[in-house]
Amino acid sequence: MVITTAVCDSEEKLDYTFASRYASEPVPRFKMPKRSMPKEAAYQVVNDELMLDGNPRLNLASFVTTWMEPECDELVMASINKNYVDMDEYPVTTELQNRCVNMIAHLFHAPIGDTDTAVGVGTVGSSEAIMLAGLAFKRKWQNKRKTENKPYDKPNIVTGANVQVCWEKFARYFEVELKEVKLREGYYVMDPVKAVEMVDENTICVAAILGSTLNGEFEDVKLLNELLTKKNQETGWDTPIHVDAASGGFIAPFLYPELEWDFRLPLVKSINVSGHKYGLVYAGVGWVVWRSKDDLPEELIFHINYLGTDQPTFTLNFSKGASQIIAQYYQFIRLGFEGYKNIMENCLGNAKALKEGLEKTGRFEILSKDSGVPLVAFSLKDSSKYTVFQISESLRRFGWIVPAYTMPPDAEHVAILRVVVREDFNRSLSERLAWDIEKVVKELDESPPRASIKEAHVTAAAAVTDETEDGKAHLKRSVTQVQREVASYWRRIANKKTSGVC
Repeated sequence: MVITTAVCDSEEKLDYTFASRYASEPVPRFKMPKRSMPKEAAYQVVNDELMLDGNPRLNLASFVTTWMEPECDELVMASINKNYVDMDEYPVTTELQNRCVNMIAHLFHAPIGDTDTAVGVGTVGSSEAIMLAGLAFKRKWQNKRKTENKPYDKPNIVTGANVQVCWEKFARYFEVELKEVKLREGYYVMDPVKAVEMVDENTICVAAILGSTLNGEFEDVKLLNELLTKKNQETGWDTPIHVDAASGGFIAPFLYPELEWDFRLPLVKSINVSGHKYGLVYAGVGWVVWRSKDDLPEELIFHINYLGTDQPTFTLNFSKGASQIIAQYYQFIRLGFEGYKNIMENCLGNAKALKEGLEKTGRFEILSKDSGVPLVAFSLKDSSKYTVFQISESLRRFGWIVPAYTMPPDAEHVAILRVVVREDFNRSLSERLAWDIEKVVKELDESPPRASIKEAHVTAAAAVTDETEDGKAHLKRSVTQVQREVASYWRRIANKKTSGVC
């Protein structure tokens, strides 16, 4: 949701072009029109406005799916008027959701038998899924503290500073302290050793990320499980782990099946994953799955009967469309394990091709890993004439939307570009993007530096002394000091966490 803060002229009119064939008066921009207009005119007005939106398939900032098969599109349109929450009216849709939950639980090695039912729920995205998982951890921790007659008013969660902003929202909205493990240059994920050191008796869980939004890297959940198990044994605590697999949950099982990150690890109690990312469904669906019923406190589940029958519900919202749930089930049965594996291998191959193309230019340092989410994160080796922000801006004239941003603390001085490789980003597009990036860089090489670059300059010179007019020597700013000033400058025009949609 975008919160509008601009002061607008309420009398401003919205002019339109071809719609004048059907209507002659402009419509108010910020007030509802007094009179109706023909449907053709309304369509043309809206369509003309949307022409200035970016092309979703060229939006390389987003992890969210931008293409599905026509048959799946038809299912979405046929069910777009169904309210998922009305389970009594749409029992088959409810059944499809339950099947999806069980498929995901088995994919993540949940300890359930073939005849058992998995514990999980569909959500509008990983943000809601994380809120629900966090609430379950908080309530379970509070209940345990109450039985032990101990204070339960200061819960905390341990995460890396690379977490998506939804974790900050959960902490602020539900009054949980967020203890972040700071990053450092060259290491852009949570350090498991430092994370476990920050755990105390008030820690409701440690959140690990399978696929960092910043550079796609998988955090070492297995090492975290080993270190946390040891600390729990030493202290008598039972601090659990939640895995935020929003981006990597539909990648690791197919590309890295031997990697232990899921319910194979005893301390992993819940996992969220975004169906609208590498689950290959349009925006609007996420999932959260618990290890067992014991990990989801019963008092968090509401029971309603005013839609016809007793219906359990554990969501933050109520009404929501059923079409994405149906689309997710279609993708599961249409592609199967083999289909998902082929798609993920193709994405990884296209990411490697782009990486090789960028490396050939000799201009960039690659910060993403070969294993992880199929994306390419890279920074300039030399930012003395221009920055990654200018490259990002220049690429827009070719239609590419490539985000540039600074890393979180304590690596704020590192500014990078990131390209997310989705199913619809083919080898041809990968090669074209590499050519366009090289073209932009050459143009910037030949262009005079902008005035603003002086303020945003990252200089490789070591700290040396200089002499002022009064003859006194002073120390020039060090590289790190200058870099931190650069990061501060750019953060005034770009938020700290700009990358990623849950």
